[in-house]
Amino acid sequence: MNTIVSIDASSAERLEVVRSAERLAAVEADWMHLWHRTDALIFQSHAWVSAWWNTVADRDQRALRIGLVWNGDRLVAIVPLAIGKRKGLRFLEWAANSYTDYGDILIAPECSLSALQGVWAQICDAGGFDLAFLNRLLPGAAARKIFTPDVSRGIRLRPNHREEVSYRVAGPWKSGAAWFEDQSKKTRQNYRRGIKALEETGKVKFRLLAPDEPLQPVLERLAALKRRWLVQHTRESQLFEEGTPVLAALVDALARAGLLHIFVLECDGVMVAVSINFVQHQVMMAFVTTFDPDFSRASPGIILIMDYIQWSIDHGLGMVDFLCGAESFKNKFATQGVILQSVLGTRTAQGQLAFLADRMRQTVRHVRGRGVVPTP
Repeated sequence: MNTIVSIDASSAERLEVVRSAERLAAVEADWMHLWHRTDALIFQSHAWVSAWWNTVADRDQRALRIGLVWNGDRLVAIVPLAIGKRKGLRFLEWAANSYTDYGDILIAPECSLSALQGVWAQICDAGGFDLAFLNRLLPGAAARKIFTPDVSRGIRLRPNHREEVSYRVAGPWKSGAAWFEDQSKKTRQNYRRGIKALEETGKVKFRLLAPDEPLQPVLERLAALKRRWLVQHTRESQLFEEGTPVLAALVDALARAGLLHIFVLECDGVMVAVSINFVQHQVMMAFVTTFDPDFSRASPGIILIMDYIQWSIDHGLGMVDFLCGAESFKNKFATQGVILQSVLGTRTAQGQLAFLADRMRQTVRHVRGRGVVPTP
């Protein structure tokens, strides 16, 4: 069921909260028009959110809460949220949160702040969650317009201690070769040694997949390699589970938007490293990268990363963005880092108790970090 409420009799703005897959599909054209108007990232596109919603394995444990603001028949704002469950709690979070590196809303210049606050209040009033947790906010995120301390409608969201870093590579290099020469002597030597080690097996080739190449074999290879890595590091991810369609759906969204760039490193025709990337705003963004552990002595993943960084510079891109994640290679190559902040609010007594328990844990960690013994 969806809810539409007029703000007042003199305003053409209407509010709606999308809760069904049918309504989500129905607003595709309007959503995509606003996405193009605002020049937003793929994570805020209808294609991305619907790809996730149509393939997520535990959809029966989730609920859509996508806020829309209409001005007449034009869609002027989207707040793409959903409810998920973790550790016995219901979280209101970004739709497709697990696969969204930068969370945000879409808003046209003519949309009023009161309408945004109104649709946020409607989402909060609809309930169904214990905590609202909106993370991975860039410094210039449009969402900050409504998630501010002075907002009087809906749940009040406050800054949370959870932060992430987005590592990037940017600099004055005129070519990929210039960037390579700017790396440390050890890094350059390791790259060359890795190439030589791979060449002992066969011919080494770095390339960008052609637009007409079949994607399924590449995605199956990537997912299989990722599963091996996850097992080795005792981790799990629904994105790479065998037989699940979510990875293919997200990659298809990138391809249909004309953003997809898949780089592979091959040794004697076998893919030993794969990276699913996309380009927006003259930035190469690295979504998923993996390698074959059987060739780990040569560090094929690092070779591939260094190759696509050089490719990006040679093709006039201004930055390589490693997106979220604390992998060591990101810090190794990064020339800058951007702090992604989060906000949190509580709706139920259970949510408030969880918030207080978390705050207590942070206090204890802070005290221990300073070497102070708490007074009994």
